[in-house]
Amino acid sequence: MHPTFPLRGGDSIPAIGLGTFGSDRYGPETVARAVETAIGLGYRLVDCAAVYRNEAQVGAALARVLGDGLVRRDELFVVSKVWNDHHGKGDVLLSCARSLRDLGLDHLDLFLVHWPFRNHHPEGAPPDYHDPSASPYRHEQYMETWSQVERLQAAGLVRHIGTSNMTIPKLRLLLRDCRMMPAVNEMELHPTFQQPELFRFCLDHGIRPVGYSPMGSPSRPQRDRSPEDAVDLEDPTVLRIAAAHGISPAQACLKWAVRRGQVPIPFSVKPDQLASNLRAVSGDPLSEQDMRDMETVDRNCRLIKGQVFLWDGARDWQDLWDPDGRIPT
Repeated sequence: MHPTFPLRGGDSIPAIGLGTFGSDRYGPETVARAVETAIGLGYRLVDCAAVYRNEAQVGAALARVLGDGLVRRDELFVVSKVWNDHHGKGDVLLSCARSLRDLGLDHLDLFLVHWPFRNHHPEGAPPDYHDPSASPYRHEQYMETWSQVERLQAAGLVRHIGTSNMTIPKLRLLLRDCRMMPAVNEMELHPTFQQPELFRFCLDHGIRPVGYSPMGSPSRPQRDRSPEDAVDLEDPTVLRIAAAHGISPAQACLKWAVRRGQVPIPFSVKPDQLASNLRAVSGDPLSEQDMRDMETVDRNCRLIKGQVFLWDGARDWQDLWDPDGRIPT
């Protein structure tokens, strides 16, 4: 058995999952085969999203492992997300229904609002498509979206609901105004981008942090990385800790994440890497000294910088909703 973390309401979430954002590089069938392989190895959390354009293929893989008796449905934790072009009235239900159809499931274990901004996303457009008419974050609009997500949970179509790519000011407003609380916040988290304030805020408010790009996404397309961007697997401290434990730098990053209390969702299509990543969450954890040393690796280095989140010269997508940094009332 692999470790789990508690969720709001007494349920639990696996301490590691498999990300499925990779079809643009490997193709949806390859990603689907990775899902099948990963579940065979022992993974139980599969992180999906409508915008990844591979949920039908992932659903076929899930059908095979379920049909073969390799795993029971109640042993899986399947995640999906509503994309930026489905925030309108009634669109969240349609997005969830499409994901359920494509994944071949009657419910999702977790459903997230992928990004807190509305953005029209034409069929066939790349994930970083920028709609000229898109607008920055508006809390009233976000709550309209969130209320639809709440109805999905009330109807039993999703077991848990959550946010993704949110900041502390936005989460404060959501917690103030929501009827049903978010169970998780999925966000970029790795040793060179630890987001300590946001991370602690989530834990203090019963929101489980889920971290994508847990090794710093070294294979991320260059359009989203600058030459000065840090790559965690090359950091001297990460290398030293990995060598001391006789593990790979990737495993050191994953052990750091789990010891910290976040759920990492690494992506790979290689069976040996899938097995290695899974082994990282079991066995001896990093020591307290290792964890203190890993804190020094943080460079506040965000790697995911898609242009879809930038309007009107904003310095960062976190600034979009309120350029002066004030929390609206």
